[in-house]
Amino acid sequence: MAKAGFADAPSRASFDVVIVGGAIMGSSTAWWLTELGFDGSVLVVERDPNYEFCSTAHTNSCIRQQFSTELNIRISQFTADFILNLRDRMGGDDRIPEIPLHSYGYLYLADNEGFAETLRRNAKLQNSVGAATRIVSAAQIAEAYPFYDLDGILCGSINTVNEGYWDGATVFDWFRRLARERGVEYVAGEVVEMERSARGIESVTLASGEVIRCGSVVNASGPRAARTAKMAGLDLPVEPRKRYSYIFKAEHPLDRPLPLTIDPSGVHVRDNGGGTYLAGGHPEHDPAVPFDDFTMDHSFWQDHAWPLIATRIPAFESVKLLSEWAGHYAYNTLDQNAILGSHPDVPNFLFLNGFSGHGLQQSPAMGRATAEWLIHGEYRALDMTPFSYERVMSNAPILETAVI
Repeated sequence: MAKAGFADAPSRASFDVVIVGGAIMGSSTAWWLTELGFDGSVLVVERDPNYEFCSTAHTNSCIRQQFSTELNIRISQFTADFILNLRDRMGGDDRIPEIPLHSYGYLYLADNEGFAETLRRNAKLQNSVGAATRIVSAAQIAEAYPFYDLDGILCGSINTVNEGYWDGATVFDWFRRLARERGVEYVAGEVVEMERSARGIESVTLASGEVIRCGSVVNASGPRAARTAKMAGLDLPVEPRKRYSYIFKAEHPLDRPLPLTIDPSGVHVRDNGGGTYLAGGHPEHDPAVPFDDFTMDHSFWQDHAWPLIATRIPAFESVKLLSEWAGHYAYNTLDQNAILGSHPDVPNFLFLNGFSGHGLQQSPAMGRATAEWLIHGEYRALDMTPFSYERVMSNAPILETAVI
């Protein structure tokens, strides 16, 4: 057997569905196929069976409804319900834990009237579909959270209902575990080639040489999505962008939970429990990086992120850095939104790509939508049609103004 209980090779030469990538998007899709009654065979091919380098392993595991498009808001609401009712949503299995959603909220801070107006416009949309977002003045922020230095801040936007952070690793584990228990086959390997005909994708070839015939292929390969699409002769505007994360302990912890605070500089920081805090950000120069580049730029914390955080929250002038890591966004250069569903010219090739940093919080809804498409040829729980590949072909972006 291969690492992590994966098979070294597929047990058969053909599958109804081959999912390229077994992290949270691929595993959500696999589980939803079993949950919605798909009666075909499913193979998940994962090149990194220990999940050491996948985006799922590097996530900050947050969820928010503060998006600027209605569909993204509704997707987060779907996930919040899924998290809060995890055991029931996953079949009532007593082994599945009940996990909390730590609703400390997101707090966007605006230091200019243009961004303040964007927050007001977004809040109006969010409220219209049931989100509890509030626009708060600097004085109101100071009253609720007196530890901030609010010099230059005009207002903020916050929602403390079903918005914060959660245990994404546990949900991922149960997606994968239950999918396997229900007959989905996971294999350690890498898809390196696809055979395409007039019908669509006929087969995939693994690095080990096995050729697997398939009914449909799902591209769930995260930052490597463009490489996977290229095997099918398709272009995809998705590339790896590096993001840095840090966990630190404060010598003087705050006297109340810290919302995920998005400073106008782009650096963000939130409560992590036990007097520790999680921060993240990226340099202003933000190019695509090689798939295997997880090198830390240690100067970014010392010279940029920490000084900005300590300026905004003076209590953090004395901290101890506990851990740090670099992860990759699967960054959609067109509009930082998901690309979902089949390709019009290759109908059995499905995209599940380009989440640009909000993939973990969208994984329950996106996995369900992909499973619905495979089973029914249409979306049922949420209409994901706006995320179709056709907008890439016509260069018609759906601009999301609330990207962190």
